[in-house]
Amino acid sequence: MYPRFSSILFILLAISSSFVAPSQSRKFNANKPCKHLVLHFHDIMFTGHNAGNATAAVIANETQLSETYKFGKFIVFNDPLTADSSLQSPPVAWAQGFYFYDMKTTFNAWFACSLVFNSTEHKGTINIMGADIMDAETRDLSVVGGTGDFFMTRGIATLRTEEMEGVAYFRVLMDVKLYECH
Repeated sequence: MYPRFSSILFILLAISSSFVAPSQSRKFNANKPCKHLVLHFHDIMFTGHNAGNATAAVIANETQLSETYKFGKFIVFNDPLTADSSLQSPPVAWAQGFYFYDMKTTFNAWFACSLVFNSTEHKGTINIMGADIMDAETRDLSVVGGTGDFFMTRGIATLRTEEMEGVAYFRVLMDVKLYECH
């Protein structure tokens, strides 16, 4: 009875391992990205007077726990991404998502968005999320997946603030390096 059980167990393990084996179409190199995109993220906050141009809006104001660092403030956005730093350039994609301030002692936000591409060059999404430590010169956020041309991708999106005009407008350089491409 036991030899039969061990034979069945061996067959089941062999079959199941074929389902978890890496695909031959997967490209992965920890030292060199399989795709590299440099994008400029433009955020224009709704101020009450710019409804035609605004790409982001506050949906919950900060709490009284820490008004200095905007703790609890929640923002949704649909921001253009351009290939250069000019807001007037045609968008190559749109960043759709949200961020909220989550520290009482410094400016820090938790950020999540999908970069939505629909052009002749790229179609699909890249999903990004993580802590945006705003005091840091650069911040690394995780690329946690994607669709279309970016199906199941993973990597790092390095953010660097390029320009800030109070709360009304900011531009962030997004250096997206994908290390797993299918």
